[in-house]
Amino acid sequence: MKKHLLIIFFILLSMKGFSQFTGGNDLNSRNVKDNVRKGELTVDYSGKTTFKDYKIISYANDTTYIDTTLTIQKEYKFNPRRKDNFELLPFNNVGQTYTKLGYDFRDEGLFPQMGATAKTYEYFNIKDIHYYYVPTPTSELFYKSTFTQGQVLNAFVTMNTSRQFNFSVQYNGLRSLGKYRHQLSSHGNFIATFNYHTKNKKYYIRGHYTSQDFSNDENGGLTAESLANFKSGDSEFNNRERLDVNYTDANSFYIGKRYYFDQKYNFLRVKDSVPNQNQISIGHRFAYESKHYDFSQEKANEIYGESFKTTVYNRLSNKTFFNQAYLDFDSPYLLGELKGKIEYYTYKHQYESLVFIDDQRIPSQIDGNSVSAGAEWHAKIKKFNLNADVTQIVSGDLTGHRYYADASIGEKDKFFFKVGVSETSKSPNFNFILNQSPYKSYNWYNDFKNEIYRNANATLDTKWIDISADYTSIDNYAYFNSAEQTQAAQHSGTVNYLKLKAENTFKLGKFALTNTLMYQKVIDGESVFRAPEFTTRNSLYFTDHLFKGDPLLLKTGVTFKYFTEYYANAYNPVLNEFSIQNSDKIGNFPIFDLFVSGQIRRTRIYFILENFTASFTGRDYFNAPNYPYRDLSFRFGLVWNFFI
Repeated sequence: MKKHLLIIFFILLSMKGFSQFTGGNDLNSRNVKDNVRKGELTVDYSGKTTFKDYKIISYANDTTYIDTTLTIQKEYKFNPRRKDNFELLPFNNVGQTYTKLGYDFRDEGLFPQMGATAKTYEYFNIKDIHYYYVPTPTSELFYKSTFTQGQVLNAFVTMNTSRQFNFSVQYNGLRSLGKYRHQLSSHGNFIATFNYHTKNKKYYIRGHYTSQDFSNDENGGLTAESLANFKSGDSEFNNRERLDVNYTDANSFYIGKRYYFDQKYNFLRVKDSVPNQNQISIGHRFAYESKHYDFSQEKANEIYGESFKTTVYNRLSNKTFFNQAYLDFDSPYLLGELKGKIEYYTYKHQYESLVFIDDQRIPSQIDGNSVSAGAEWHAKIKKFNLNADVTQIVSGDLTGHRYYADASIGEKDKFFFKVGVSETSKSPNFNFILNQSPYKSYNWYNDFKNEIYRNANATLDTKWIDISADYTSIDNYAYFNSAEQTQAAQHSGTVNYLKLKAENTFKLGKFALTNTLMYQKVIDGESVFRAPEFTTRNSLYFTDHLFKGDPLLLKTGVTFKYFTEYYANAYNPVLNEFSIQNSDKIGNFPIFDLFVSGQIRRTRIYFILENFTASFTGRDYFNAPNYPYRDLSFRFGLVWNFFI
């Protein structure tokens, strides 16, 4: 991945050589003209450039802006995922997996995934990729310290070579040795995007390429004796490398590469001056993705049962190919946009050889294809927005459907209300169907039924409070059961799950208190589906400008997080999945983080003292059975934006 860093470095050095369609070394409004220079490209800078011109475009074509402010939400997102981790509990080392404290079933996809889901929290899927439109070359550097040795370093640059063409390049690198033995994490995400449209706005195309790899040393957690020593609080074991782990010879590796593009052609000319004009377009989406998951161990460990081989090595490959063709009608007579679509999907889930166990034949691969058809409707009626999506698999080796509808009114951050319903029938992930391993009990070939997810949700966003509610019903829920030596299983009943979440901020002068509360109830199916009943995060902080002329904005405070005790799922490194267990509860411990952050122009600097009350609140804090949460630790970092 070093070559990816060199590419970004070269682009950063050469950015000043690019002329843009509008200018500005600062985001303040300005109006200038550039003179013609002999031998150079003539550029006219005209109009005003503001932060709203630096656009971020999502997969769904929603547009936001590059935000360089310092807010409490930026504190929450100052992590390798660059997302709020409220519903996740990170493992001890940076770059390890997370324990789920909450679940979201609003956007279940129609097609199964490879599996090894514990590896995918920092994986960029198609819907995670953003595209850009910027008046001047724009870049961002992200740095955060890790544990013992290493760092998190992200570099990003985007620019428009003209009004029609933009590209971006991003590399996220992570390396952390960790506090415990054999816990090294080493990750890399390389992402390159482009988007282009013709001057007459008849043809649009955008796409991306990603190459992502995640390597982790696996140690199986602490031994029984080490768990007792950890809980005792004996200062002799404050150096965590003195605690024994279950093994020090295993590694898991996950890699994925993807090619994606989305193009469409408008048959009618688009005129900016004509609102609500009729439009007919034809489009095509393409995605090819290959993934591999390896688990290796120098010597088989009895924790996972009998093994066919002394040395464990297992390689899984998964390749998918997706094509979608669509015809789009956009007209005021339809109240918006109506799209008809047809999709072709192929998959191959593959191991290296056949396996025979107790006269059962475990095939080396499962492969197939499916054809699906559907329609989408996106309408706006005065202040109301309506969306509907119906997709049905009509032929092939998979079966399933996805029905979705929502209605909303208002504007976020002012008053916004939305209700939605969905039903998705899909095959369980491929590793529930087929799995091979040198460990005997980790081999299966199942004929599972489709999982059926039904979700009803509501969201209310106001100036004073944000509230969301979800009720999900799941038939044929697939899960892993550690009591059965982590065999894949399927629940014969129905899981009914309720989630309520609220967030608000109270302000008094320069002080503020931001509260996030989540209540969950597993009404049916608690034997196979687990979640803490109550989770809270509360941040009390002070914000003010310092020094003459207000060059520095200071934000400092403390964040408290807590969740009730429950039988959390156990982490299994062989599968890189979480499984049901009934022997150990985690939770019911406080987490206090002290933070000091500052902003100087477009640079944000962060200092964080994590879990600073650990020494006197008891050593009973865990991510999962056998895996302790983080001790008191000091970390720092920055986010620095450049607008050239």
